[in-house]
Amino acid sequence: MAGAVKARRADRHAASDFLKVEQERGISVSTAVMSFEYRNVAVNLLDTPGHEDFSEDTYRVLTAVDSALMVLDNAKGVEERTQALMDVCRLRDTPVITFANKLDREGLDPFDLMQNVEDRLNLSCVPVTWPIGMGKEFEGVYDLVNKRVVFYQPSERGRRNERIVLDDLSSSDLENYLTAEHADRLRDDVELLDALDTFDVEAYNAGLQTPVFFGSAINNFGVKELLDQFVDYAPSPLPRATLQRVVEPEESKFTGFCFKIQANLDKAHHDRMAFVRITSGEYNRGMKLCHVRTGKMMAVNNATTFLAKDRVVTQQAFPGDIIGIHNHGGIRIGDAFSQGEELKFTGIPAFAPELFRRVQLMDPLKAKALVKGLQELSEEGAAQFFRPLEGSDYIIGALGSLQFDVIASRLEMEYRVRARFEGVPLAAACWVDAEDKAELDRFISENRRRIYKDIAGHYTFIAQSAWAIGYAEEQYPKVAFQKTMEI
Repeated sequence: MAGAVKARRADRHAASDFLKVEQERGISVSTAVMSFEYRNVAVNLLDTPGHEDFSEDTYRVLTAVDSALMVLDNAKGVEERTQALMDVCRLRDTPVITFANKLDREGLDPFDLMQNVEDRLNLSCVPVTWPIGMGKEFEGVYDLVNKRVVFYQPSERGRRNERIVLDDLSSSDLENYLTAEHADRLRDDVELLDALDTFDVEAYNAGLQTPVFFGSAINNFGVKELLDQFVDYAPSPLPRATLQRVVEPEESKFTGFCFKIQANLDKAHHDRMAFVRITSGEYNRGMKLCHVRTGKMMAVNNATTFLAKDRVVTQQAFPGDIIGIHNHGGIRIGDAFSQGEELKFTGIPAFAPELFRRVQLMDPLKAKALVKGLQELSEEGAAQFFRPLEGSDYIIGALGSLQFDVIASRLEMEYRVRARFEGVPLAAACWVDAEDKAELDRFISENRRRIYKDIAGHYTFIAQSAWAIGYAEEQYPKVAFQKTMEI
């Protein structure tokens, strides 16, 4: 019921795409959190950007989840970005449930779609529902778990539909809803499916097998069957690794980590929210938590839970829940919270940018607002902000060109700053460090014009080409050049 992403203004937008730039462009550019209950089960849905230019946000969010829902276009199958995200899921053996969407349009044969998933992702597919027809003739699904046929009657705008359940596939009543040809095809398909592998919960939890559901989300076809099985299959909160030890969700003391920062959820107050995944213990309103990186204790009185941009102050939260903590600049992505224990959660990645632009301020009187905006958007993960050791240029780095358009738009809408981005002769970057600090100082001294600092103060070497970085690695073998690092 969250709605659909619409590029043009309509009477309803997706609740999870609430930023103005998202609504104007019809794409998701920032992860939204939607917490809800289904069949007395608490579900925290993290709706990630689908556009490849914003994949870094998605990679980080995948470190905070216990399971993933892979949504495929019935006509396209596995796309390039899907494959990249599945590689990240495999690093943690994240279990994956698959929903083949847009069956209301013509697309791949269901058997071909599953074969596409198995070939591209090396992931065994086990259908849990099966489509009845396709395109204009898509009429419902067969529920292979409960052995029943579910028909759908679409209504205006697809918001509500009548759900008709037939418990006996062999019944002649089937022909009251389908032509004899389609009824025979369905019975033949189900007979063939019964001979295939059955769903194995252990293989699913190990990330080796994915249950597959078919439907049309915009028409709400097949979604109930997905949700019913999802709350049964998807794992409860899992243990989380830290540098010090493994945190178990059953532990009594509170622990959690920040995986996302979102600026200006409330434009009237220019607020900043840190999204914290609870990994153990219990949050109670007003409790004091240790911000591990700074060592400071903080009373958390107004933690919130989310339904996209709608927020409510929460009294209590548990492992697996996502809470928002108001942040005035002190909290960073990757920061841990506890009741006093020193912990550093692992696996939250940062990627060296591949595209670079120089920031040109249109109004010199807005210099302070520009720096504030660039810093906050960089902390949020929208892009990366670099300051040179020599010179006064502000450099923005990103993984995709669309990020620059989004940053320019958000600077103007949220910070009242007009800026343009100019091309620069820079094409590669990496963070630099060394065990021998004297060697690091020598490298920085001899390359000062190409050394920058990111917002966390890490030294970054930004060069005109990847070849230049390779050459520097040969010349300074004691210096570590990192294209990725843990935050």
